[in-house]
Amino acid sequence: MKRWIFALLFGAVAFVGVRENLYVALIEGVEFKDSHTNGGQRLLLNNVALMRYKIVIKAIVSALYLGEGVKPAEVLKDVPKRIEIHYFWNLEGKEIAKAADKLLAENISATRLETIRAEIDEMNALYENVKAGDRYSLTYIPGIGTELALNGKKKGLVPGAEFASAYFSIWLGKKPMDVAMRDTLLKPR
Repeated sequence: MKRWIFALLFGAVAFVGVRENLYVALIEGVEFKDSHTNGGQRLLLNNVALMRYKIVIKAIVSALYLGEGVKPAEVLKDVPKRIEIHYFWNLEGKEIAKAADKLLAENISATRLETIRAEIDEMNALYENVKAGDRYSLTYIPGIGTELALNGKKKGLVPGAEFASAYFSIWLGKKPMDVAMRDTLLKPR
């Protein structure tokens, strides 16, 4: 009888330990894993953040992952990185692409924008409509490119460090989608 109780307790502790290793961040009821491996690169969770629309309405929660040893201040350089975005509202893919274009124009020069226009169009064409609860991720691995995935399913890959730096500026640049969200994501853990 004592062995049975010990086995049950040990199993419960082991399950909790495994669960804690799978998820380290919970924000607004949304869980984010502590790490991801993509293209042979291990990316570690840096931080999570909430973005509100009109101050009170929850719009998205996001998580920023960085390659081992990468500092948040280096995020727009040619370094491994990932951003995950969990949506609380339904959105059309064309609206996501339109917002991306607007934010890119605010974060990079017109010359740079023109230089990477084909890559931007390629990425924006990948967006599909999302429902509340869906999650997009963008993962950049140097030498490979930026992968867009919806709910863990790869939609496409766009090559180029210049493109990745520009595209990640949508959330992490000088004029991001939301300053408070950017600042929280970039805080060192």
